[in-house]
Amino acid sequence: MKLSWISIGALSAFLTVALGAFAAHGLEGRLDETQTEWWATAVQYQALHALGLLAFGSWRHSRPGGGFIGWCFVLGTLLFSGSLYAMALGGPTKLGAITPLGGTAFLLGWGAFAWNARGK
Repeated sequence: MKLSWISIGALSAFLTVALGAFAAHGLEGRLDETQTEWWATAVQYQALHALGLLAFGSWRHSRPGGGFIGWCFVLGTLLFSGSLYAMALGGPTKLGAITPLGGTAFLLGWGAFAWNARGK
């Protein structure tokens, strides 16, 4: 089975909804204010980049290549959102050092998307 960028984006969007619901119902009252903010930021950025993956996957149907963009969005989600989810659940705050690496991956992905989508 071959996964497409659209299916990966849809899966990430699914997980975004599930993780948001988990926080609202399963973690209610268990996270302090800072942990709640970390979780909310992680969900927000994951949702945005799930939509980015859907857009990229749709765009890519008309143009070959550009897989770097999708991988940047996936890596960014894992590093940025993943580190925030982990810290919110009580992981070491040293994981916060990883968060900017995810942000950098997001920026690289959006920059590459803009560059590749420009008119010829």
